[in-house]
Amino acid sequence: MVLVPTSSRALLAAALLLVGGGSMAGAQSDAETMEDGVIAVDPQALALSSVDESPTAAAEPEMVSEAVVQPVPEQPEPKPAPASKKNDDRFVIKRILPIDGPIKYGEWFWDEEGVPPGKLVMTVDLDARVLSVFRDGYEIGATAVLLGTDEHPTPLGTFPILTKERHNVSEKYDNAPMPWTLRLTWDGIAIHGGSQILNGYASHGCIAVPDEFASRLFDTARKGDKVVITRGKMMSLGDKII
Repeated sequence: MVLVPTSSRALLAAALLLVGGGSMAGAQSDAETMEDGVIAVDPQALALSSVDESPTAAAEPEMVSEAVVQPVPEQPEPKPAPASKKNDDRFVIKRILPIDGPIKYGEWFWDEEGVPPGKLVMTVDLDARVLSVFRDGYEIGATAVLLGTDEHPTPLGTFPILTKERHNVSEKYDNAPMPWTLRLTWDGIAIHGGSQILNGYASHGCIAVPDEFASRLFDTARKGDKVVITRGKMMSLGDKII
């Protein structure tokens, strides 16, 4: 038995009415039968009235955010790009021999003093009838040459030296001597000595040079070195040969 102050009679009576299903009149009548100052209350009824009849919602999980640092994969160090042909200055003209006037037949010039070692390339201009030798872009030699005729022309193009033959003779033209031969084609075109370099003379397509020049060129050139044959192409400092 729980003793409740009479000041709460009305509220308790109403609660008993709702729980017990009685009327207000019956509740009032029962209350008056109680001892003065207290109302008898059933503890079980109070317990039932305090129960929340609404369904209890399921507790939602607490959301927790945490900072996550993802590892960055190591990047390989960039490799330097291989040098391109555009950046290759071995065939850019850096020096031209100081020769006064056009080179006459039989004349030749050679000066490699102070020139560093490097790649060799030769040029032949069919109109000027001049052969020039460049090493690492520096002109080290130049001479007037004999060339082919209209019937046996000297071909245009770029030709690598195929063979070097110190003592050679022509198989086509009565074993004519062709010393210091630098062969350019397999059908007989070559740079060689053994000819008189005079005005009015010609070859059968070969490039004939004075013997002393041919000897120096033979000692300097290597198989695979390029010979560029053009017609009327003028070049100056800073120009690329090939």
